[in-house]
Amino acid sequence: MNDSIRKYMKPGLIHFMAYPSVIKGEGPIEETFRKIALDDYFEVAEITWIKDAAARKNVKKMIETSHMEVAYGGQPLLLTTGLNINDLDEAGRQKAVEALKAGIDEAYEMGALGFAFLSGKYPLDKVEEAYAALVTSTRELCSYAKTKGDMKVALEVFDYDVDKKSLIGPVDLAKRYAAQICVEYDNFGLMVDLSHLPLLHETAEQSLRPVKDYIIHAHMGNCVVRDPALPGYGDAHPRFGFPGGENDVDELAEYLRVLLSIGFLSKEKRPIVSFEVKPFGDEDPDLVIAGAKRVLNLAWEKV
Repeated sequence: MNDSIRKYMKPGLIHFMAYPSVIKGEGPIEETFRKIALDDYFEVAEITWIKDAAARKNVKKMIETSHMEVAYGGQPLLLTTGLNINDLDEAGRQKAVEALKAGIDEAYEMGALGFAFLSGKYPLDKVEEAYAALVTSTRELCSYAKTKGDMKVALEVFDYDVDKKSLIGPVDLAKRYAAQICVEYDNFGLMVDLSHLPLLHETAEQSLRPVKDYIIHAHMGNCVVRDPALPGYGDAHPRFGFPGGENDVDELAEYLRVLLSIGFLSKEKRPIVSFEVKPFGDEDPDLVIAGAKRVLNLAWEKV
């Protein structure tokens, strides 16, 4: 592709994945966020909960000063607490929804463009019951977000049988779910992730084209899935080029080609497409980020 990538998308980085020490809403949030804000490669940073009010205020000032945009990842509010929004126990489901509503409040406080969450684990013999609980929770979240403004709400599609074992899930169920919610709520859509495709046992074409009308956000990353004995196995988001990993330049190029062909990448919309890369072991986060940028530059030349 000869055109600049910026004509078709807003490159982003997930702050709490690149610097995983902040994923619980604490730690060196301001120092690490500042590194992203100083890097003009990124137009968008994806943040998560920031427990300290003063830190939130300082990060928001950095966002405004550096002319960045942000999206909010609500996934850590569930993954680090064990909460499940399709919990078949009603008290558990409500607790998960309340946690995400608090995240929506914080997302609006930070001026986020979108809010993301994920579905939870499910009993294999009660898929329909779990699906019904997910739909109920999603309706509550979309309704709540709509009372406060026009921020988009996205469910991120995760693996259903390897690591996170989330209900959504396989592409057919993801399509059914998105179609059902989007009929009722114009502030909802799906988030897709290159790193999850091998975990879903789906190609980019198989995973993206059936849900093309519902995709509003995309991630780029890698995973290890071919052998459970390998380091980084599962949904660990290791860097591109990680030993035993599934995705590198060619796979990212194919992912971008499909996103372009279905109209997601476009000059009119310029959607957010963010790196979800995480240092493994003692790897330097800044080197992991630099490597991801190089991979995207090379992949875009192949699109």
